[in-house]
Amino acid sequence: MSEKKKNSLLIVDDEKMTLNFLTHVLGSEYTIYSASTGENAIKIAREYLPDLILLDILMPGMDGYQTLSELRNCMETSRIPVIFTSGLSSTEDEEKGLSLGVVDYITKPFSGLIVKLRIQNQIQIINQLRIIEYLSMIDQLTKIHNRRSFDERLRMEWNQAIREQTTISLLMMDLDRFKNLNDTYGHQQGDIVLQTVAKIFPHSFSRPGDFVARWGGEEFVVLLPNTPSVGAKEIAEKIRTDVESVKIFCPNGSSIKITISIGVSTQLPVHDSPIDAFISNADKALYAAKEAGRNKVIHSCL
Repeated sequence: MSEKKKNSLLIVDDEKMTLNFLTHVLGSEYTIYSASTGENAIKIAREYLPDLILLDILMPGMDGYQTLSELRNCMETSRIPVIFTSGLSSTEDEEKGLSLGVVDYITKPFSGLIVKLRIQNQIQIINQLRIIEYLSMIDQLTKIHNRRSFDERLRMEWNQAIREQTTISLLMMDLDRFKNLNDTYGHQQGDIVLQTVAKIFPHSFSRPGDFVARWGGEEFVVLLPNTPSVGAKEIAEKIRTDVESVKIFCPNGSSIKITISIGVSTQLPVHDSPIDAFISNADKALYAAKEAGRNKVIHSCL
């Protein structure tokens, strides 16, 4: 049985004694990263994306306030919760820290037990929020990503494609004659068909960056970062044949054969390129595949 992954903390303090103390108090329960300057803290946070940051306010050079500002201005680290640690113990100092968006304020000298309990509380909140966020991004029927999750991933991959000047491809897919299937076999069997098709996708492409989601109803989408038109068409054709080859058995012993139509859109996006046109192009290609007799792949480049 695999060991549960520990949550991670980044401890930022210019005093070595404080770093050693906090590492000793928290090291058995969490993966610890440490930094003695704001500049190093930002680098480590970007590289390792810790679950929580303990940030000293009074540091030479870049202080805690400046470090927090830099963390918030970076997309990768902007949502990492931060706890301020400081020898400044006045109400005004604590109010200032909390007003800047830190989740807690721990004053020095530290009590090991209080530090542990406060970290524990924040980690519990973080883990609960992640579960809620995960569930909000998953289609409950098929257990793959939902449209909200796709929209978020598309924005991220689109911006990366612009920065790196790479092509990005989209497959818009629709199960053929799904309404007839529901009318003939019932919605419960229709749900089984959707679940079965969703399980096919991971076997049709293997790169970790490829992303599949349920678009809605009997429609699915696959996002293919850094994929030119030739590669996108190959993956689309693999999905089409994989779906076509599957038999889905009914309770009475009969079986259902299904097919899928796929529209493919490929683009090399630049600044101000509209995402809506990219999606619309895939949708138009899907419509053309339906019009051409279904169970086909149609590709259209922008």
